[in-house]
Amino acid sequence: MGLAGILLGLALLVWLAFRGWSVLLLAPAAAVVAAAFAGEPLLAHWTQTFMGGAAQFLGQFFPLFLLGALFGKLMEDSGSVTAIARWMMQRLGPGRAILAVVLAGALVTYGGVSLFVALFVLAPMAEALFREAAIPRRLMPAAIALGTSTFTMSALPGTPAIQNAIPMPFFGTTPFAAPGLGVVASVIMLGFGMWWLMRASAAARRNGEPLHFDEPASPGEAAEDPLVRERATTAQGFDPAEIHHSQAAESVPPLVTAALPLVAVIVANLVLSFVVLPRLDTSFLAEARWGATSLSAVGGVWSVAAALTVAIATLLAVNGRRLPSVRRSMDAGANAAVLPALSVASLVGFGAVVAALPAFAVVREWVLSIDGGPLVSLALATNILSALTGSASGGLTIALDALGPTYMRLAAEHGIDPALLHRVAVIGAGTLDSLPHNGAVVTLLAVCGSTHARSYGDIVMTGIVGALIALIAVILLGSLFGSF
Repeated sequence: MGLAGILLGLALLVWLAFRGWSVLLLAPAAAVVAAAFAGEPLLAHWTQTFMGGAAQFLGQFFPLFLLGALFGKLMEDSGSVTAIARWMMQRLGPGRAILAVVLAGALVTYGGVSLFVALFVLAPMAEALFREAAIPRRLMPAAIALGTSTFTMSALPGTPAIQNAIPMPFFGTTPFAAPGLGVVASVIMLGFGMWWLMRASAAARRNGEPLHFDEPASPGEAAEDPLVRERATTAQGFDPAEIHHSQAAESVPPLVTAALPLVAVIVANLVLSFVVLPRLDTSFLAEARWGATSLSAVGGVWSVAAALTVAIATLLAVNGRRLPSVRRSMDAGANAAVLPALSVASLVGFGAVVAALPAFAVVREWVLSIDGGPLVSLALATNILSALTGSASGGLTIALDALGPTYMRLAAEHGIDPALLHRVAVIGAGTLDSLPHNGAVVTLLAVCGSTHARSYGDIVMTGIVGALIALIAVILLGSLFGSF
């Protein structure tokens, strides 16, 4: 009965979330269903297990949600994202329209700008460029997804994406875990995605496929759509409803000042991870008042949080005067972090209840018995949970909360570098999370003015197939040569 309760709770969570119900309601309800079937105390699991897991997640990662959303909003309102995207698209032009869109998205998201902020800026520019290049609208979502939510989210070393931060407390790693393997995975994702998009564009041109630019995209309407908002907040760290709750600058800054905050994120993250934090005396963290922890458990989150803080300060210093209202922009950015953080925390709370049930031992044994060793089973666990929840961050945290210590023990037994576990887990979470119910997919299609029927097949190729190939390559290379 316990295993049936877990499956029923998960099925209710997935089905009702797909129909637009709030995860804030569904996650505790699904947890109670699972606990009831197991004959466990319901209120104790809700207030102690569920809320304990959710609170621990918020305690670890809310600073990153807050700072990431704030930085993204300030970059948008200052015109910096627009300036960078416009420069990239003008330099490459209609002749390389697909590459221009992909690289523009990659540049801003690797620099710490939230996916959803990037979407609302990139979509209108991509539409104009694709129209001029006679490339069908249906390829816009796949091109934007390739640049914003594949290799810059899960593979490029040092990316400040929340997905890259989640494994750090579990494995004692940094944002730059397994950098060589991350670069290899990034090249595979980018290369395969570009090959597919260029092939699809050429085939469309040969077949005389209509462009479907008769109906303009409506980013504003997509941001206000309750269903889009509900799904989006479980997928990424920005609430789309806050996109228009501030005033943007009337002009864009020069390219150098627009890009400077992005450079600050990358450089500060690198320096903090490898120079500053390792030299600090952090022995005080072992005291009970600081949670009896260690630098290896918190250093990764510290480096990303500090890097985003440096970037925000840099942006305000060089472009703050362009903001019509600094307070309104900062308020909107802060508010945009709340619902996504709570939504993902609720998914984590559900996972904590499931992991605490006696029947979960059966699930654990099944996962660990998968042929191929710890790397393969970790990749499958993160893939499956991210697919079911429609959230890479939610699925990744649930998997590591339940199985993280077990994988660390197996890594020690098999001589596996925790950095390799980190990279496999993050890339694994960023593959099947892009199923049709994923909030980022739903939002992307709405912003681009397309539909699942027109565009989802290309998203599968650039966002799922390419990532799976990269994941397999990382597992094979890691198994043969270890982490590098």
